[in-house]
Amino acid sequence: MITNELKEKNVLVTGGGGFIGSHLAEKLLNLGANVSITIRNKDSNHNFINHIKSRIKIFYGDLREFNNCLNAISNQKIVFNLAAKVGGLEYNIKHPGSIFRDNLLIFMNVLEASRIIKTDQFITVSSACVYPRYCTIPTPEEEGFKNEPEPTNQGYGWAKRMEELLSEWYRFEFGMNIAIARPYNAYGPRDNFDPKSSHVIPALIKKVLEAKNSIEVWGSGEQSRSFIYVKDFVKGLIKLAKIMPKETINIGADEEIKIKNLVFLIKELSNRDIEIKFDTTLPIGQPRRKCDTTRAHQILKFEAQVSLREGLKKTIDWYIKNS
Repeated sequence: MITNELKEKNVLVTGGGGFIGSHLAEKLLNLGANVSITIRNKDSNHNFINHIKSRIKIFYGDLREFNNCLNAISNQKIVFNLAAKVGGLEYNIKHPGSIFRDNLLIFMNVLEASRIIKTDQFITVSSACVYPRYCTIPTPEEEGFKNEPEPTNQGYGWAKRMEELLSEWYRFEFGMNIAIARPYNAYGPRDNFDPKSSHVIPALIKKVLEAKNSIEVWGSGEQSRSFIYVKDFVKGLIKLAKIMPKETINIGADEEIKIKNLVFLIKELSNRDIEIKFDTTLPIGQPRRKCDTTRAHQILKFEAQVSLREGLKKTIDWYIKNS
């Protein structure tokens, strides 16, 4: 019988050494779970989990290899699948094929291994990148398969759509207990600040803090996004795991901000006197993105608590301390 309690449960977080995975592993430990994580190789940077390393079990191995998935999932009761190949706008535009291939291969292996091992619960972490370029604002879950995903994120968006479909089909055919989270742009301490693959908030923080006189921002700045602080996102995922609803659920915040306002807010919080230049010849991705949180409120009783201003300040302070 599946319980909603995580205490003393064997829980695996794939990709647990990364940005969101490390925060989730930390929270699960605080709730009394027996936590295991996967990390691709032993040479990986363990900075994000050094403070909990003695309290967790680590499985090393590339999850594109099926036997590594079987090994990691053996004896696990709950699997949070956060292992993914991700990147920012520029990276996604250049690598749609490899992003699609790697994300879907990892997911199929982890899901199939979970079916064979007979895990009690499986949490699929999808993405708001499944939504089309022109969608209802705020965007309800029903539009997740409307038209095609935003073209600048098409490799990742299609991979996440396929992950959702496979989750539904495995639920139907094999009776697996699967819940699907569709998160919006997460940010916070431990984010990826590598300019080659980072998302918009860490990319802008790095630019603002390291600029001498000015920075360049892609597009006019009129495009908008909906961001969620990483610790709020983790709370949403755990609520999802405790309830295991059949409905796919957006996990995000109610706030929406234009990129130009985001840049000036980061500049203000960083106390930098620099010029902001907007290059309108460069792509902007989706024109608007705002989360419809109705299902999250009604089904999960979840609401983001950390404001964008507060979360950005925490993220900037972390980056200054750790860069």
